[in-house]
Amino acid sequence: MVSGTATSEDLSEVEARRLWNALVKDSHNLLPKIFPDFFSSVTSLKGDGGVGSIKQLSFTPANKDFSYAKERVDEMDEEKMVFKYTTIEGGLLGKKLSASNFELKIVPRKEGGCVVTWICNYETLPGAPVDEGKAQDMKEQSNAMFKKIEQYLLSNPTLYC
Repeated sequence: MVSGTATSEDLSEVEARRLWNALVKDSHNLLPKIFPDFFSSVTSLKGDGGVGSIKQLSFTPANKDFSYAKERVDEMDEEKMVFKYTTIEGGLLGKKLSASNFELKIVPRKEGGCVVTWICNYETLPGAPVDEGKAQDMKEQSNAMFKKIEQYLLSNPTLYC
């Protein structure tokens, strides 16, 4: 079993609160709309989106690794714009990972826009090798998705104000 952390930090031209509203508060609508070839749906299974809520992300066959993931909200700090969640079922759990949790933090910049930090902490299953190439591919895919969301928000300046 190996414990690890993957971190991504991006500068965004989008105002912090708009990005927070899009990524955290309306991801269930936004992700399938922007990425219909990847997300078939994002469904609330329990709660109102706050701490303790559970949602299921269902993927299209374009995602060859898994068909769904269930996530539980562990922390949502509206003021500091910090969102923490844990994968509780599906995804790579039971296949390559025994645990994975995430933190998304959005910090406004004086110059405008914001800094977006995404941290993934994980533990592999015993005997499951860490595939650095696959991890890099996933990070690049995540960055590309973020850039597409950012462009969508920049192209639609009245959304999520």
